[in-house]
Amino acid sequence: MAEDLSDQVASVGVLAEPARWALYRYVARAGEPVSRDQASAAVDLPLHSVKFHLDRLVEQGLLEVEYKRLTGRTGPGAGRPAKLYRRADRQVEITLPERRYDLAGDLLAAAVDRSMREGTPVGNTVQEVARAAGLSFAADVEETDGDEVDLVVGVLTGYGYEPRVEDGTVCLANCPFDRLAATHTELVCGMNLALITGVVDGLEATSVRPRLAPHEGRCCVEVVS
Repeated sequence: MAEDLSDQVASVGVLAEPARWALYRYVARAGEPVSRDQASAAVDLPLHSVKFHLDRLVEQGLLEVEYKRLTGRTGPGAGRPAKLYRRADRQVEITLPERRYDLAGDLLAAAVDRSMREGTPVGNTVQEVARAAGLSFAADVEETDGDEVDLVVGVLTGYGYEPRVEDGTVCLANCPFDRLAATHTELVCGMNLALITGVVDGLEATSVRPRLAPHEGRCCVEVVS
C-alpha cells in the first residue's frame, strides 16, 4: 500500500527546522556518506547538536546510517567504526489534495510496455493493467467480512480518493490523477474506472458497482449500490 500521507507530512515537517534542513542538504549533496564531524564543520554547528539532528532525520526515514573505519585500518587497535550518514532512497512527496501521479505513471508505463511487447491496443492494455492493480490493492485487505461499502471506502481512502457516502453512493471527493484527467480525460478516467473496478472485484463485493459519473470538483467515478 502507498505510504500514509501523515507519515510523509511528519517527515517533511522535521525539515522545517533550519539546522536539519541545512544538514539534510549537505548530506544529500555530499556524494558519499559523511561523518558527524564532517557535518558539524560543514554547517558550523556544535557536534552535540549535529548528532541530535542527524539522528532525528534518520528516525524520519530521510537519512540512512552505515558504519565504516575511516582510517582504513583493521584488526585490534583500529578503533571503532565511524557512524556515517547518507541520503535515504525513500522518496517523500506531498500534494494537497493528495495526488498519486506516481501510481498513474507506473500503470501507464506498464501498459505501454505490455502493449509494445504483445502488440495489443494500448487503451485496452491500460484498463487491464489498472484493474490488475485494483485487485492487488484489495488483496492487501486482511479482513473482508465487514460491510462492503466500508471495505471499498477503506481501500480507496488509502490511495487518496477521499470517499464519502451519500444516500448509499460512494462519491469520491478527490481525484488522485486530477491534472492528468483534465488533459487526457478519456484515457485516465477509463484507467480510474478499471482500477476501482479491480478493487471492488478483489473485495468480492456484490452489492456495489463503480461507474463513470463525472461531476465538477470531484473524481469521475462513483460506487453505487
